[in-house]
Amino acid sequence: MTDYHIVPKNGVTSRIEGRFPFQGGTAMYYFIKDSPVQQLLHRIKYGGQKQAALEIGRVYGEMLKDVALYQSIDAIVPVPLHPSRQHFRGYNQSEWFAVGLHEAMDKPVIINNLIRVKPTLTQTKMNRSERVKNLSQAFTVKKPSMLEGKHILLVDDVLTTGSTLEFCAISLLDVKGVTVSVATIAIAQL
Repeated sequence: MTDYHIVPKNGVTSRIEGRFPFQGGTAMYYFIKDSPVQQLLHRIKYGGQKQAALEIGRVYGEMLKDVALYQSIDAIVPVPLHPSRQHFRGYNQSEWFAVGLHEAMDKPVIINNLIRVKPTLTQTKMNRSERVKNLSQAFTVKKPSMLEGKHILLVDDVLTTGSTLEFCAISLLDVKGVTVSVATIAIAQL
């Protein structure tokens, strides 16, 4: 487990720094190849264990709710899947993580406003430049007025290069008065 939620300059903030303006960033676990965390995330993402994502969100939300930065969150927004991928998987693991955070932090979750409009390829084996090309123009905000002036906690399962969070955040930051913080279940070693 990391202590990133109480350390303002950490592995998450270092990885996304200079790519988009943000208030803060955190990850609950370190993602190490062949570790129990990798196995857990694989079961969540591909094995249908959405309850595990929900419980991780609850536990992490209990930690975040006592930190001033995360107390200022107005809404939680999960990184969306493209409808075709969500249909194939049956659910979005980031949504379940977001719902768990909501249950502990008592902050609303906004689903289906930040949307993925372009089906993208899986990025597990892509480098940074391939990910950027893959994600270009993939996200949009359907109803900007719902988010105006809000501090958004953008959540995802794993932070690798930060490209997905970057393109989601850029779409969110196009909305008047929005500020963004990010939280992930894990941060991968590069």
